[in-house]
Amino acid sequence: MEGEHMYLSFGSEVIYEDASFKIEDKDKVGVVGVNGAGKTTLFKILLKQEHLDSGKVMFQNKKIGYLPQEIDFKEKEQLVFDYLFEARPIHQLEQELNQIYTKLSLADETEQKKLLKQAEKIQGELDLLHQYTAEDELLTLLDQMKIDLDLLERKIGELSGGQKSKIAFARLLFSMADILLLDEPTNHLDAKTKEFVTTYLKNYHGMILVISHDVEFLNQVTTKTMFINKVTHKIKVYKGSYQEFKRLYANEMMEKELRIEAQEKEIKKLQEVVKRAESASRTNHNLKRLGQSRKKMLEKKLESLEGREEQYKTVTIPVEPIEKSGKIPLEVNHLTFHYLGEKNLYHNLSFQMMRGEKFLIVGENGVGKSTLLKLMVGQLQPTVGEIRYGYHASIAYYAQELEILEEEKTILENIDNPYYNDQKLRTFLGNFLFSGDDVFKKVKVLSPGEKARVALCKILLQKANLILLDEPTNHFDPETQAVIGENFKNYTGTLIMVSHNPSFVEQVGVTRMLVLPEGKIVEYKKELLHYYYYLNTDFN
Repeated sequence: MEGEHMYLSFGSEVIYEDASFKIEDKDKVGVVGVNGAGKTTLFKILLKQEHLDSGKVMFQNKKIGYLPQEIDFKEKEQLVFDYLFEARPIHQLEQELNQIYTKLSLADETEQKKLLKQAEKIQGELDLLHQYTAEDELLTLLDQMKIDLDLLERKIGELSGGQKSKIAFARLLFSMADILLLDEPTNHLDAKTKEFVTTYLKNYHGMILVISHDVEFLNQVTTKTMFINKVTHKIKVYKGSYQEFKRLYANEMMEKELRIEAQEKEIKKLQEVVKRAESASRTNHNLKRLGQSRKKMLEKKLESLEGREEQYKTVTIPVEPIEKSGKIPLEVNHLTFHYLGEKNLYHNLSFQMMRGEKFLIVGENGVGKSTLLKLMVGQLQPTVGEIRYGYHASIAYYAQELEILEEEKTILENIDNPYYNDQKLRTFLGNFLFSGDDVFKKVKVLSPGEKARVALCKILLQKANLILLDEPTNHFDPETQAVIGENFKNYTGTLIMVSHNPSFVEQVGVTRMLVLPEGKIVEYKKELLHYYYYLNTDFN
């Protein structure tokens, strides 16, 4: 795959400016860059959903498989098995082949030769798709990914968020694509599935381009790193993993800073000579001539002076509630819940939250972690039992689906609240990497990562005393995760969260854990968190 002299802008916002790159057929490439640099845009160009203003990207006649951050199942009534098997167009090709055989009986000799050539071509495609063993291969893949075969007869729309992610990933791996485009692929995977997917991708027969904030995953899977620079709008491919890229890039930046410092010293000396020459008497012809000569040199030096790269800020806003809640801000009493026609997710579940504690909900995908948060905020109603809020409890809820955002409103309008004026709000947004006219963009045009930043900013600015977080670190790089973790570590209100990120959980300072589906509450221990994180993970 090769990109040549790529130019792209959206209005006044430049994405690529004379950007070029080259990667080989079996490269496993991590695509990195700050939020808004153009990572997801590159995927859209490869998928022909966006078009360059000029330049080109060439990748011959390769089949592309794509796993987006936000998985949208349009046919919600479709059975899971049908959705999975459609990844290989075997049924479609078989129908075309049958139509050809039907026509053969009525065709003359010339037409028969033509039809037989078509039939041979289609049969060749079916052979490549493993026509007769495809179903067994799919079942083997599902078994390796620990996907319950009972799901195959369910409708797509009935699955949980975690189940949908695993099913979409399984379809992608089954598709036999030449190039895989993965956008935050590990966001909703449990430890066991992530371990299998990591091994699978390391040995994949084709090219992989992956956007991910999961450093461990990148370091394990990738052999090259493509850096999209938001400041220069250029693309550079580095050999090695993300960790190796960081080392090489840091060296480049250090060498660049030394060059700029040397250039600045030389410019300062030239400026001093020019200044002395301009203030010299008219009769001092030698100094005047020297000044003219140095002025021309100065102009050239200023034109060629390298620019320093902008340092992007991360989240630095303290999270403090406006008022304290009562001693028991939330109480769950004898809770039982199930979706229509399904078995109970929890039965007779009871627990109390104490003011100021940090509470973690753990369990494999599909056991009802996100569902419990939705019950707590009233989006779902208990089958039996109740959820009660204590005195002065104020709630802020961060959902994976980012439901608190209004798509038709701008970023600034979305975070508007009575505690801050526009100037303060724009200052806060700057800490979330939104500057200048960015704040006037409508939310509907933002990438999932940008939407997540808006939603988290909105949560923090509400200054609630009870915060519910559903996978808050999915869309953030490690540096931003660390700053967010520090904010929540110092948060004096009550925190309930679902997270698969051990480093974030440990940094925040969780005090107790609710284990689902058992409904057991235990004191937090680092060893216990890692036990559940690695539960059922195969290391073979």
